[in-house]
Amino acid sequence: MGDSCTNKYEPFPVVISRTLPQIGEHRLFQLKIEDGRSWEEFGHQPGQFVEVSIFGKGEAPISISSPPTRPDYLEICVRKTGKITDALFEMGKGSRLHIRGPYGRGFPVDELKGHKLLLVAGGLGLAPLRSLLLYVLDRREEFKDLILMYGTNNPDNVLFKYELLSFFDRDDIKYYYSVDRDQEGIWKQYVGLVTGLFDHATLSVEDTKAVLCGPPIMYRFVMEKLLKLGFPKDNIYMSLERMMKCGVGKCGHCAIGEKYCCIDGPVFNYTEVEHIKEAI
Repeated sequence: MGDSCTNKYEPFPVVISRTLPQIGEHRLFQLKIEDGRSWEEFGHQPGQFVEVSIFGKGEAPISISSPPTRPDYLEICVRKTGKITDALFEMGKGSRLHIRGPYGRGFPVDELKGHKLLLVAGGLGLAPLRSLLLYVLDRREEFKDLILMYGTNNPDNVLFKYELLSFFDRDDIKYYYSVDRDQEGIWKQYVGLVTGLFDHATLSVEDTKAVLCGPPIMYRFVMEKLLKLGFPKDNIYMSLERMMKCGVGKCGHCAIGEKYCCIDGPVFNYTEVEHIKEAI
């Protein structure tokens, strides 16, 4: 792939091959390496992130939303929030930008293999969790039962809506989703907090690894639910993305207690952060 692509500290050029609108001011960007080579040597894992650079504007850390099992492209789901993302949204197919990475500690896929999995996502937390979800579906024979719980605030804010709907036609994943409120009465699934979905699922606590990704308030209540059900603390993993900036532990923006989300995480086992008050 070349030194510029394998040195994770040096930005290298990529091309936008496709853009897909998502909810509100969110967009999925599909990236290809400029000379058309595979992403296999990039070596990213589910749960990691990249720094996206636009010359003259700056750079921003963005989670990878696609798995390494699909090496023809790299996908990032971006929310339009400022100067850098505004510039990115002005780009279309064929536009050139730069990335560096991959950074951070991703989901421990080797530890998850051979177990039943419970994936719990809230709101925009589905974007980074999608990389693990698609990885498991691509290597389905390496994992046992797969349950996905996804909750968002209203029917208009379901991320990857059509992709999620396709899961109802599969027999190798059990999918439960909810909205906090449905003022128009159009929602046909569960209405309420994501924790209410636990009452509709059958869980085997002894052999299930739980993975969480969502807003901090969701973690607190889902953690209470998991611990009450008897989940061992070391069977619970979570992605904690906190104001990451540099990606290499130098700026201090993402510090939680004595840890940095960008290098010690963003994926943590619950036993690693349960004593850090600001983590959850």
